[in-house]
Amino acid sequence: VVATVLRELGFGQVYFLKDSFTIRMLIICYEIWYASPFAFIILYAGLQTVPQDALEAARVDGATRWQAFRTITLPSLKPALVPAVILSVVWTFNMFNIIYLVTAGQPAGSTEILITQSYKFAFQKYQYGYAAAYSTVIFGILLIYGVFQNRMTRATEAI
Repeated sequence: VVATVLRELGFGQVYFLKDSFTIRMLIICYEIWYASPFAFIILYAGLQTVPQDALEAARVDGATRWQAFRTITLPSLKPALVPAVILSVVWTFNMFNIIYLVTAGQPAGSTEILITQSYKFAFQKYQYGYAAAYSTVIFGILLIYGVFQNRMTRATEAI
């Protein structure tokens, strides 16, 4: 649709799936478009938990909006945002559908990610053991990331 609109506006024929940079930018735009509703719902829900009496006390004490945000709002959002970020990273890391269905890792494997390589090992090269080991490594990477991120931010300490 975008290519047709650009062509009709006089920009000539645009080939989005021809060069690897354009494909990567399209995939990033897709992921932002896909993940934004989840992030906004989590952010909205987290904003409902911000203690209004603490914000009012900060205003009475003369704190600026930035100081109130940094010292009250942001720490209150941390228990909701950190698990959401971890979940979003895991989903993005395993974004098989858009990579495989739109580009299949092309051109020249430039959009290949770990999960599409695991799929190719299993269902194109029929190396099931290698694909299972590869998937286990992917799981290990994501598990280590999630535990590390959770411990570093201490977001779920009170839960």
